[in-house]
Amino acid sequence: MRKVTAALFSSIDGVVENPGEWQFDHFDEDMGPLMESVLAGQDTVLLGRNTYQEWAGYWPGNTGDGFGDFINPVRKYVASRTLTGEDLSWNNSHLMDEELEPFVRRLKERDGGDIAVNGSISLVRQLLFAGLLDSLTLMVHPVVAGSGERLFQPGDPRTRLKLLESQITASGNAILTYGPRT
Repeated sequence: MRKVTAALFSSIDGVVENPGEWQFDHFDEDMGPLMESVLAGQDTVLLGRNTYQEWAGYWPGNTGDGFGDFINPVRKYVASRTLTGEDLSWNNSHLMDEELEPFVRRLKERDGGDIAVNGSISLVRQLLFAGLLDSLTLMVHPVVAGSGERLFQPGDPRTRLKLLESQITASGNAILTYGPRT
């Protein structure tokens, strides 16, 4: 069965939105190889509407780096109740043809590599709480962002996880990978 993974940049106060505004110099020399290893086993990406629209306006014209060369050709599935298939002009993008959870369950059963949730904070949360996320990597930067969307919200269900891997980078980022605790 295929695995569903997610990796998010996070500040120490839990902000995961717009990391370019608070990462500063902490995207260090250790982060590049780490990101390449994360992308290596993935052949499918899940995106929410907001992330799709933001990235579709930026990434098609940006190649020559590791992420642009990965995200442009990869198969992308978009979760949206407002977009139509005609709205998806970015190469290899497809609208999910059913609700998120049954779609992902069915996708996990198909042959292929890992399925990644990129950006798309609400999808990460929904899949985690539905028990469909196999691993969650938080790349915690040593900065207090002060404001922005956080991954977890008041009222979220208590969810126990286990630490699968950890690494500290040269500039002090804590790379923490969690999985479901069974």
